[in-house]
Amino acid sequence: MLIKRKLLYLLLLIFFIQDFFLSTSNCLFAQHNEPNKYGLKVITKVADYKQTVASDSSKRLVNLKKVIPNIVLDLVYATTNNFTHTKIYPKVTATYMRQPAANALALVQKELNEKGYGLEIWDAYRPYTATEYMWELVKDERYTANPAKGSGHNRGIAADLTIIDLKTGKELDMGTGFDNFTDSAHHVFKNLPEQVLNNRHLLKSTMEKYGFKAFDTEWWHYFWVDGKEYEVMNLTFKQLKKLKL
Repeated sequence: MLIKRKLLYLLLLIFFIQDFFLSTSNCLFAQHNEPNKYGLKVITKVADYKQTVASDSSKRLVNLKKVIPNIVLDLVYATTNNFTHTKIYPKVTATYMRQPAANALALVQKELNEKGYGLEIWDAYRPYTATEYMWELVKDERYTANPAKGSGHNRGIAADLTIIDLKTGKELDMGTGFDNFTDSAHHVFKNLPEQVLNNRHLLKSTMEKYGFKAFDTEWWHYFWVDGKEYEVMNLTFKQLKKLKL
């Protein structure tokens, strides 16, 4: 009888110790993920990102070049060739998306390749601080994301892109360049040459076929449909490079 009682006490002790460590772990994660000045929770630590991936593998960020080796990258925010005229990113040679979005983008690339075309990526994952900076320059939700909400780029499920001709390597004529903040960049704007409209339709129809949604005011911006399921992140490109994604 005494042995059984001691065994019961031991089991209870193990239970309480286990519960204590689980509670401590959850508290630590919550502290890392305190709401910012906008009331938005933003992942800034690699450990917190890894914890979300451990609970849901679909949240893993992947290097687009590893998923789509022949995709063309022209990461404009690592240059001065963007609407801010400043280098928002350090010199980067890789960009990232969440696994499901990257897999879908690979299917888009495959279909376009069969027609003699391919994708050129201007931006994909974007750290949250970049969104804050852009918002201070253009406080218009038609063209820049409100930091109080975060963007699809911060969640790793959005991409700014266009189509190139594989034979020439040149971009198809889409009527405007990237980061054009006029009505002519809107999807509903139709006062454009027929070839431009056809090119935009090719991009839009192919992206939507594989699960992406178009952003109304930017013909180049597409995002994965269940974006709200993914956390906003402010992981730097240096942090992501160390992860060897």
